[in-house]
Amino acid sequence: MSDDTAHAKRDERPEESRRVRLGRIFDEDAELYDRARPGYPPELYDDLVELAGACPGSRVREVGCGTGRATVPLAGRGRQITAVEAGAHMTAVAAAVEVVTADFENWPLPEEPFDAVVSATVFHWIDPAVRTAKAADAPRPGGALAVVPSRHVMGGTEEFFVEVQRCYERWDPDSPPGLRPPAAAGIDGSDHAEEVAQSGRFGPTVFRRYEQDLTYGTSDYLELLRTCSGHRALPEAARDGLMACIAGLIDGWYGGRVTKRYLIEPAVSPRR
Repeated sequence: MSDDTAHAKRDERPEESRRVRLGRIFDEDAELYDRARPGYPPELYDDLVELAGACPGSRVREVGCGTGRATVPLAGRGRQITAVEAGAHMTAVAAAVEVVTADFENWPLPEEPFDAVVSATVFHWIDPAVRTAKAADAPRPGGALAVVPSRHVMGGTEEFFVEVQRCYERWDPDSPPGLRPPAAAGIDGSDHAEEVAQSGRFGPTVFRRYEQDLTYGTSDYLELLRTCSGHRALPEAARDGLMACIAGLIDGWYGGRVTKRYLIEPAVSPRR
């Protein structure tokens, strides 16, 4: 039921009303989001240097920085980060770097272009009619657009993610039966690559991928779920019932700990 949990395939192109509604919901509890959401593997930043030219001293525009899960590590590696983030509460938490509170769709681009544009786990929430064209206007020729999705994939405590679907089917009437996390090998970035190619503004997209397993105690896992848009959008009684069901499953059958596998697949497109 979450935006990245218990779905067989993540919806990278949410329909318009859902996209707008759920895209705003992350700002409701920015402190929880910052505490519970995982960061990114160090290899990601090495690849951004190699593929996107995000070298020390380079000017990077981050689209949708959230609370700075990717922003702060980039800034710590000597990049000059300017981020744009729609959520005012998120912006306050990410105050360690320069952040503009605005929708990327409506934010006026500065005259001076950036060396790279980075968007981590947010690009699919931006209006698809605007995102690629506007992202192409931000970097200089020879710069790059780097989009970094993060997905829940098969692995970790696999049996738990089979069993937990019963909780979703009970408490969320919109949850289709039998959904499973996808295998990492079955995921590709062809939709994104095609969208970027159709703009005519970028060269061929280069992909890298990493898998990482993160283990959560029961309370930590519930905190993580409470940052997911689909869970937050449930009516309170259904959300509480779902959380209690999941907690009972983890504590009763999995010793109070479960491991979730993430696929991080940065896609870097050079600006023509």
